Amino acid sequence: MTAVATPVSPMLVRLAAEKATGALLRDHGTLYLVDGRVVHAESPAAPGVDVLLTTGGRLPREGWDEAVDRAGAHRAVGRFLVDSGRLHDGELEICHLGAVFDAAFFALSPTSGPTRFRYGVGHWFGTVRPVSAEAVERETVRRRELLDAVWPYASVDSAPVVPRPAAPGQTVGARQRALLAAADGERTPAELARLLGRPAFHTLLDVRRLAAAGLVETPQEPEPEPGPVPPPQPLLAAPQVADPDIALLRRLRDALEAHL
Repeated sequence: MTAVATPVSPMLVRLAAEKATGALLRDHGTLYLVDGRVVHAESPAAPGVDVLLTTGGRLPREGWDEAVDRAGAHRAVGRFLVDSGRLHDGELEICHLGAVFDAAFFALSPTSGPTRFRYGVGHWFGTVRPVSAEAVERETVRRRELLDAVWPYASVDSAPVVPRPAAPGQTVGARQRALLAAADGERTPAELARLLGRPAFHTLLDVRRLAAAGLVETPQEPEPEPGPVPPPQPLLAAPQVADPDIALLRRLRDALEAHL
């Protein structure tokens, strides 16, 4: 595997090289690997496949619950959804890949907490389409750069979304209109993503675009930590100042008066 220049998760790179199978646990989510490839990801910050399918209207909640009940113990929920005719292969693959990249983006966010790996642990959803660890890392980096290019202040990512009045003639697209309509001044981008049944990253991207357009409130960034106070310096004697050139000052005064 060709490594990303600066790995987002060195442990993920190592596990991919080892072709490991298990669960990579981080502060903000978990990645599930089979033979070193990512087969599933989940994060508290991102809606799961169930929300994307049911809230989006593609699958009734009862259909999802039945799939979990009947196939969860066999780690074959995805396969059951297709075999039972509830979803087409392509639909499931697209939705699941979107959920994987969405959750992985948050799971791989910078953290100071420990990173652990549990060998042999699998996820009840099952394998749909494995993705290389390199692709997951590359997409995570791309998404970070895209967010910063749109609006480089991450405080809007976790703050309640508070709409602001549009300027005369200012318009937004249908997706952003729906987001602003759901924003009640209390829901965060993550909560709005679940409410609307959308990937959390794309909701963050819309919020940052709205922030750049002045259509949502933008929390102030935290003030930088004050640096150390420099030690007091000894008082120095005031420098001697030469007398001004009186003749020069008079010439300047006369020139100004002549132009008044």
